[in-house]
Amino acid sequence: MGEIELCFPNLTSSCTKQTRPHTEAVFIYILLSFIALLTATLNLLVIIFISHFKKLHTPTNLLLLSLAVSDFCVGLLMSFQIILTDGCWFLGDVLCTLYCALDYITTSASVGTMVLISVDRYVAICDPLHYHTKVTMRRATVCTCLCWACSILYNGVLLKDNLKQPGRYNSCSGECVVVLSYMMGVVDLIFTFIGPVSVIIVLYGRVFVVALSQARAIHSHTAAITLQGSETAHTKRSELKAARTLGIVIIAFLTCLCPFYCSSLVDQNSLFVVTSVPLELWLFYCNSCLNPVIYAFCYPWFMKSVKLILTLKIFDSDSSEASIL
Repeated sequence: MGEIELCFPNLTSSCTKQTRPHTEAVFIYILLSFIALLTATLNLLVIIFISHFKKLHTPTNLLLLSLAVSDFCVGLLMSFQIILTDGCWFLGDVLCTLYCALDYITTSASVGTMVLISVDRYVAICDPLHYHTKVTMRRATVCTCLCWACSILYNGVLLKDNLKQPGRYNSCSGECVVVLSYMMGVVDLIFTFIGPVSVIIVLYGRVFVVALSQARAIHSHTAAITLQGSETAHTKRSELKAARTLGIVIIAFLTCLCPFYCSSLVDQNSLFVVTSVPLELWLFYCNSCLNPVIYAFCYPWFMKSVKLILTLKIFDSDSSEASIL
């Protein structure tokens, strides 16, 4: 690191910023800008695909749409973190509080959506005969809306003191800080990390056991099944593949989420200093870029949809009815 400078040289109350060599600074800005742009672009594509093509209007894909919306917001929020690479916040206290509130809301919505995805796969694999009656588009829509509404309400209560008086906890000019009480910090840790992660692990542990037994059964009876049984086996294979794909998404999510919350748990620090730009936070952000990449490799409809966009066929009047599955 280079010499220490002031964020606002004309203010005695200014925070300090750390300067970097020009080459290093340029590299960091380019790398972070590329990640932010890629995250926003890929998740916007997922939003367009699932919203436009009627064949993709399923309860599971609706949950993926909710996840893509939160990941798209994360991609936009990354631009604020890029501004903070030198440790200074120049956009004022109101925007600082707004940024932190949106960050908390999208994080909670992502976690809630992951829990809903785990429940969806649990019912699909462990109770396949009643899946289509238990998991409907209407119920998935209601659950998704409730997830976002609860996230907004919950984080509004969590950050109420910061929202009432933005910047009240800043120790110097150019700092962006939100503070939670010890009790609220414990509650947030339980509701956005310990509780949801426990539910996800338990549900997917059960899904893994049942899916393994079903895969063995399908493999052992493939040669002896009838045409109707063949269709049933094909359906089971599709459900198992979906469970495997979403399992990868959840594992990637937990891998990127745990370091951030474990760091907070070890430090026992309720002070979230945005201008510190912790590495754990960027790892958590990068998960939003991984999800659409996983879709691209695991879902054939993703690449087919990309081809329709590149060939401009998505603008045809009947493109929404295209068979991309």
